Amino acid sequence: MYEASGTIKVIFDEQVFPSGFNKREFVVTTENDRYPQDLKFELVKDKTKLIEPFEAGQKVVVNFDIRGNEYKDRYYVNLSAWKIQPADDSSPSGGGAAAAGTAGAAATGGEPAASDMRDEDDFDDDDVPF
Repeated sequence: MYEASGTIKVIFDEQVFPSGFNKREFVVTTENDRYPQDLKFELVKDKTKLIEPFEAGQKVVVNFDIRGNEYKDRYYVNLSAWKIQPADDSSPSGGGAAAAGTAGAAATGGEPAASDMRDEDDFDDDDVPF
């Protein structure tokens, strides 16, 4: 598990592939580094809804896993986000039920809530090369 914080730079539209696989990507610009970096994260399957209550310019904390794979002698690395929360612990603009389950660790004093845990299907191998 990894964590990055910064400002949302851009949120891309959801992509749906013929196999039924779907993903949505977004970019966060880090601010704590000497040289700020633009990190592109992806949300897959049912996690694509996690970004909906957020907008460009908002400060967030993203929990993610690093996924790597090889396809036709080329190697790919993806930052697979599974939790997004506002950096200031306030509810994201738009709020509502879509943000439920993303504020867990802060609300329980550092202990993640059961709703914060990743589903077993997060570990499935996808049939796309990226």
